[in-house]
Amino acid sequence: MGAANVVPGVSGGTIALITGIYKEIIEALGSLTQKETWKSLFKGDFRGFWNQVHGTFLIWLAIGVVLSVFSLAKLMTYVLEHFPVHTWAFFFGLIVASAILMFKDIKGWGIKEILFTLGGVALGLVVCTLSPTKTPDNWFFIFLCGAIAVCTMILPGISGSFILVIMGKYDYIMQAVADLNWPVLIVFGLGCVVGILAFAKFLHWLLARFEKQTMLVLLGFILGSLVKVWPWANESAKALPDPHYGAAALWCVLGVALVLGVEWLATRSGKRESN
Repeated sequence: MGAANVVPGVSGGTIALITGIYKEIIEALGSLTQKETWKSLFKGDFRGFWNQVHGTFLIWLAIGVVLSVFSLAKLMTYVLEHFPVHTWAFFFGLIVASAILMFKDIKGWGIKEILFTLGGVALGLVVCTLSPTKTPDNWFFIFLCGAIAVCTMILPGISGSFILVIMGKYDYIMQAVADLNWPVLIVFGLGCVVGILAFAKFLHWLLARFEKQTMLVLLGFILGSLVKVWPWANESAKALPDPHYGAAALWCVLGVALVLGVEWLATRSGKRESN
């Protein structure tokens, strides 16, 4: 899940589904928002509290995610600096494939479904085209990025790092991880904690009652946001004398193949569990 969260387009939630831990993640996060859980802690029932929040599970999951993020951050920073067209083309392929899979999973298309999707496309375009090229580096915005990006952890098919790309802070956070910039990481981490506690229950409620409408808007948002990850849209790519069209096409195909491979593993794992 940590590796997936570093790469835009690959969802940590999808990896959770593949490995069979998605349900336990939802239960653990849900328990953290319940009053009964915290009453156990305040009454001194530490063992009961620990069991209710799946403490051992969450600790080992967090360790795995953190180790993976820190080990891959320097690589992502390097390739974005030295191979911007190739890297963004790879991300473009990842996100296109994610959108295709989401489209395939939505059944019963009609006028309402098309309108919800177009609304999401419009939202994605607005967010990407009206947002400044350089977003602020102040602590509040970093906190906000963490709070919003972490919510995608419980949405299979939606990547938290992709949200950071949209908010213009993917490179910044990856560099902070690579450089061990603790003030930035602590603020971002606090945003993640607050975000997952504040929005996890709401997102779970939203998907439980309006799953189709929510996924349609998210699908449209992803499609509209593709303008943000176009390989030749960023400044470093524009400055290159060689546009690398052939290499970009290859890396885009590899990105598509990776997501399709992850989805195939998820489908295969689901069939095995049902049998």
